[in-house]
Amino acid sequence: MKDTFEKFSPLTVGFHWIIAIGMIAMLAFGLYIEDLPKGPDKFSLLDLHKSFGIVIFVLATARIFWRIKNKFPKPLSEMPSWQEFSAKFAHWFLIIATVMMPISGVMMSAGGGHAISFFGLELIASGDKNEIIGNIGHIIHGLGSKVLIFFILLHSLGAIKHQYMDKDGTISRMAGKRVKTNTENV
Repeated sequence: MKDTFEKFSPLTVGFHWIIAIGMIAMLAFGLYIEDLPKGPDKFSLLDLHKSFGIVIFVLATARIFWRIKNKFPKPLSEMPSWQEFSAKFAHWFLIIATVMMPISGVMMSAGGGHAISFFGLELIASGDKNEIIGNIGHIIHGLGSKVLIFFILLHSLGAIKHQYMDKDGTISRMAGKRVKTNTENV
């Protein structure tokens, strides 16, 4: 079950789409929670947000090890050097963000003296506040979410450009389909 140039493995495709959908859902959910007034409903939703953040962290970490083992995929078509650099930068940002967003959320909560629970199971007990850790987590999580939205849009537009303008099969390959190579790209 190894990736090839023409086709990604089901594990690669699964990791990509589960984490992508999970991150987008968590961004939307986090923005929704952010605007709620403080109270039991908000704290209950925050606990749910933290639990799903832990799930994403575990999957993202596994994906990173899988990606290292399988190497990073080569693009299906030639690109100008600035596009290649931009694509690599965006991919690296997205990979790092899938790990840093959950870590910064934990920093924010733990720094605020709050417990970290996983669907009701306490993983980190509440404790003393640490404003420095809490503030660093808050900055990374808050600013990171806005920058992450930009990079998700950039990544999506790049994939659409490759699939439909360059007709190289980039989205097809990420959907688990085998693509033709060289001048026979789908």
